[in-house]
Amino acid sequence: MSFKPSQLVIAGAAGLASAVIVAYITVSTPSSQAPSSDTSNSTTPAENTPSPLAAAPANAPPSPPSGETNPMVIRPPVENCRINMAVVDDPEPPLNVRSSPEVKEGNIVGQLDNNTFISVVKEDQGWLQISSPVEGWVAKNRTKSSCANVNQAINFFPGGNSAIIKGEIIGGGSHRYTLNAQAGQTLTVESREQVFPRIVTPDGQLLAGDPYTDDRTEWTGELPQTGEYSLELDSNFRGYEYEFLVKVQ
Repeated sequence: MSFKPSQLVIAGAAGLASAVIVAYITVSTPSSQAPSSDTSNSTTPAENTPSPLAAAPANAPPSPPSGETNPMVIRPPVENCRINMAVVDDPEPPLNVRSSPEVKEGNIVGQLDNNTFISVVKEDQGWLQISSPVEGWVAKNRTKSSCANVNQAINFFPGGNSAIIKGEIIGGGSHRYTLNAQAGQTLTVESREQVFPRIVTPDGQLLAGDPYTDDRTEWTGELPQTGEYSLELDSNFRGYEYEFLVKVQ
């Protein structure tokens, strides 16, 4: 069959119009086909960010009570104080004992292994003069030591009511921590090491913690008077580490 040129033009125009209509319908109609399943490397930051409106998981831990504050951690000073004893703690043992407080050829008079206790006579510009087990001088920064005597106040964070006292006595010494409290308040002291402090009232009476008869690890009681209470630890041999919680309500 043959067509006239005018018939070909009309047929072409009709075909073009049909193609446009089909394209429009295809674009306008939502596709039901799932996207590609190859998503191994297509994770976006938004997929890892929870919605601010998302509900919390059923097993989520409860939030802390409003206004609750973590305990303040209080440590004793270790500088600018009298040292009676130290322990060798050299990263490159053994520790050299020298005849004078200086690194000088020919002045080594002995050597000490780590964890050796040394008796300290005095301190001089980063050096410790020792009397035993060898007389001489050692570098202080290659030892571990503590202040023989400590007298430090216990403070809390604003809005808080508890503190953790954590320290160590090396050799003989006395560490004393003071706390101002009111009559009628409840004081709790809980030891986290083997040593429990003496609790002494403002007028010097022992409230708890007799080191000879009391092996407790915790004490809670109502304070009998207003004033400065003290928590005291003593050592007359090689010392010990200590840690205890103090809480006032």
